[in-house]
Amino acid sequence: MYNIAFTGDFNYAKSRLFNPAINQFPRLETLFMESTYGGSNDFQQPRSEAEGLLYETINKVLQRGGKVIIPAFAVGRSQEVMLALEEGMRLDKIPKVKIYLDGMIREATAIHTTYPEYLNTELRNQIFREGMNPFLAECFQQVDSQDLREKVIAGDPSVIITTSGMLNGGPVMEYLLNLAQDEKNALVFVGYQAEGTYGRRIQKGWREVPMGRKGTITINLEIITVDGFSGHSDRRQLMNYIGQIQPRPEKIFCIHGDENNTIDLASSIYKRYHIETHSPMNLETYRML
Repeated sequence: MYNIAFTGDFNYAKSRLFNPAINQFPRLETLFMESTYGGSNDFQQPRSEAEGLLYETINKVLQRGGKVIIPAFAVGRSQEVMLALEEGMRLDKIPKVKIYLDGMIREATAIHTTYPEYLNTELRNQIFREGMNPFLAECFQQVDSQDLREKVIAGDPSVIITTSGMLNGGPVMEYLLNLAQDEKNALVFVGYQAEGTYGRRIQKGWREVPMGRKGTITINLEIITVDGFSGHSDRRQLMNYIGQIQPRPEKIFCIHGDENNTIDLASSIYKRYHIETHSPMNLETYRML
C-alpha cells in the first residue's frame, strides 16, 4: 500500500471560517502540496491587521460618500469577508450600511450554513448554541435582478461583495464599468490576482483598461489590496506545515504555483528538512513505488 495526500488549496492557520488544516495522517509516503505563496518573500499579514485595514478603508470611503467594491471568490473568501464585516458592524467598528452580495455568493454561503459542523469551533458554537447565524444578518442583501443592481450602483454609499474575484467576468464587471471613474469609490482586493487578469492589471496600476466591445474603462477609484484573507498558506505556514506533519513523508511535490515559487519552496524544504522534493513540470512523470 502506498499513501499519497493532496493538500489542494489549504490554510495552516485558523480563520473566521475554518480550523487549521489537519497535519496528522495514519500513513503517508508522498505529499503533493500547493505552493501559491511558496516564494521566499510571500508572507501574509496577520488576520487582525488585515481586518483592521479593511475596516479603516470602509470607514474612509463611506465617510466621503463612496461605495466599496470587493471582488471575491464565491466559495471561502466571500464568507470570510462576510463574517469580518458582520462583526465589524455589530461591534460598531464600521457604519451600519447595506452589504450587497452579487453572483454565486448566496448559493455558496447556503452550503456553509447547511453544514455548520465543518466550520471552525467558535462559529459552530455561535450557530448551534447561541442561535445566531452571522450569514443571515440583516446587513446582507442579495442582488438578484438587473433592476436591483442598477439601484445599488445609483444608490447610497454601501459595500458590494461580488464575483469574480479576479475581475475576469461576472457582475463585478458591471460595477466596475459604472463606478470606476468616480474617485470617491474604492476597489478592495482581498484575494490573489493572477497574471493576465483584469484584477492583476488594475492592481499593478493600470489606469485605462481595455474591455473589448465595452470600450476602455478609466480607473479613477481608489485601489486597495488587503492581504491576510487568503485561503492559501503563506511561505511561513507552508514550511511550518512540513515541520509538524506526522508521519513525515518520503517525498514532497510542490505544485499549484508559479514556477519560481514551486522551485523555491521545494529547495527550501529539502535544505531545512532533508526530504526528497520535486517541482514537477507539466506532463512530467514520476514513479512512486
